Amino acid sequence: MAMLGALPMAVMTQRSRPDRALAPALEALAARDADIARHFAACGLPPARRQLKGFAGLLRIVVAQQVSAHAARAIIARLAAAARPLTPEAFLALDDEALRSIGLSRQKIRYGRALAEDVLAGRLNFRALGCMDDEAAIAHMVRAKGIGRWSAEIYLLFALRRPDIWPADDLAVQVAAQRLKGLEARPARENMIALAEPWRPHRSAAARFLWHIYRHPGVPDAPA
Repeated sequence: MAMLGALPMAVMTQRSRPDRALAPALEALAARDADIARHFAACGLPPARRQLKGFAGLLRIVVAQQVSAHAARAIIARLAAAARPLTPEAFLALDDEALRSIGLSRQKIRYGRALAEDVLAGRLNFRALGCMDDEAAIAHMVRAKGIGRWSAEIYLLFALRRPDIWPADDLAVQVAAQRLKGLEARPARENMIALAEPWRPHRSAAARFLWHIYRHPGVPDAPA
């Protein structure tokens, strides 16, 4: 199932300055891919973004799904005001009425509570993720109720800054890849995986760049 990448972007800290940490990877990608080189010349570096680590960061990703960017920001702000700091214990201390008034759906309340309980019980160990490779970390995270592969990938990419994460199911990344390569149709997951193989070990930078060109008003048309 395709996921809309605009939503986690809405609840990450974004600064207007370019993310210069991406420059070496994007320059390497531009040297091997003419389409990236052309778009990179037109769009430049993506803006700096970050996501919180731990429970608070992963919960923000869950909360932001399937709502508008504006609604996601508002819900996150109310949640942060109600639980300071946003820990599993603080989240569980809020009753359902309080969480509904913040803007969480019943399903997201269930997911949030399950996530908090998994963290407190040690079933989800954020510290242990640092010792795991990407696929092992994803497998560990998706054991938590409400956490799918896409959510795990977004967390690894933005919170842990893993360099070679490829969210092949992300709708915005798929649309941007279609535009980048001048494809007739939006590529499916298997096509996205094949398309990104030459971009290893910089697929995180490639994904960041594709989100950037998805929003960029000056993206050049693919050559005929």
